[in-house]
Amino acid sequence: MKTKFQISPVPTLLLIAAFGFFSCNKSDFGHVPPGPGDLSTLPGKTSLNLPKLDPALVEQGKQIFRYETFGDETFWTDQLQMNQVIQTAVSPNTALAVGLKVDAAALPAAVVDAIKRGAVDLNDPQTTLVLLQNNAVVGVKGQVSKNADGSLKLDRVGITCALCHSTVDNSFAKGIGNRLDAWPNRDLNPGLIISLSPALDAATKATYASWGPGFYDPRFNHDGLSDPTVIPPAYGLYGLPKSTFTGDGDIQHEPVGPVAYWNRYVAVTQMHGHGYFADPRLNNWVVDYRQGDDLVSDKLPALQAYEYSISAPTPPANSFDFASAARGKILFIGKGHCASCHSGPLFTDVIDGGKLHPQSASVALDKEYVNRTATKLWRVSPLRGIWQHPPYFHDGSAKTLDEVVSRYNQVNKLKLSASEMADLTEYLKSL
Repeated sequence: MKTKFQISPVPTLLLIAAFGFFSCNKSDFGHVPPGPGDLSTLPGKTSLNLPKLDPALVEQGKQIFRYETFGDETFWTDQLQMNQVIQTAVSPNTALAVGLKVDAAALPAAVVDAIKRGAVDLNDPQTTLVLLQNNAVVGVKGQVSKNADGSLKLDRVGITCALCHSTVDNSFAKGIGNRLDAWPNRDLNPGLIISLSPALDAATKATYASWGPGFYDPRFNHDGLSDPTVIPPAYGLYGLPKSTFTGDGDIQHEPVGPVAYWNRYVAVTQMHGHGYFADPRLNNWVVDYRQGDDLVSDKLPALQAYEYSISAPTPPANSFDFASAARGKILFIGKGHCASCHSGPLFTDVIDGGKLHPQSASVALDKEYVNRTATKLWRVSPLRGIWQHPPYFHDGSAKTLDEVVSRYNQVNKLKLSASEMADLTEYLKSL
């Protein structure tokens, strides 16, 4: 059965590796080794012995991740008319307010100088078109031309993986800086952006606008339900045979690899790129949007390689108390029972057997989301870099790591004291 697209887009690349237990950088090749005083190594297996990635393939994937739209302009321009919205109503200040990011490295020196001097009108949509001309808006690709009067117009616009799964380091100004690929953009308000489309009815606009910054529902246009999850990071995935927090992505359902499963899913069914997706586990959902061409399949190996190359970021210097974290590690292994599931070099039990867990295993407040997935089970999420991406659990119901530890202490009746919970929290910050 072929399913035609409803107008219910989702600009998130892969719902990969969602965070927190169970629902629970800069790019570099391979895994970042432990630094001085590193506390993260647990007893048992400490190395995955993964093959080295091909640097040329990784570089190719980097360009795809940042700049490839897979032909999705036919959706974002021809159907949703987002080019008209941007050129008439989205100034740089508006774009930054809804969480879009600007790549400072892509800005010409003259533009940087003009911004510093206050000579650029950041409330003018024309300035946004200049940024798009220079590929400076992270995750948004525009084709810009000139009107007869010399003003700019946005002919076509599409989105890339980087829209939701990259941010910047704010080194130039808030929202403007060097790219941090694979870091989730928790400032982004994708639902609000989509709701600006003149092609949507009022009820659909209201649904999108209700999601809020950092949240997105990648199954809304499959089952019609609205239950958004936090935008996940796309780093630290190499070695995981199950790429999502419900374990949907695996090599059994995508020969290229587990992350490629979700790259295909999102590129085709959410970004609306030209390609093909099918999964019998999702009520035999088939989406064929090739329109005579497949712009997705041949890019999956390189795209996956680039994502595999990006390790979870190490915690910033002085961001946790070392002595407290050392005590917390003992609790993590012992009294807290955390290591019974969050084990091994990636802090997940999925490595060797592809193990998944029943709906009741999650301590997230929303346990129903799992029933919308292919497996209807949870994967234990890897914890490296967990300090970087609050809020936690797939539903964002824990705003801080302190809340995560408190939730586990209460639900699992761990009987941790206040000081023990504080120590365990410091250990999580060290991962």
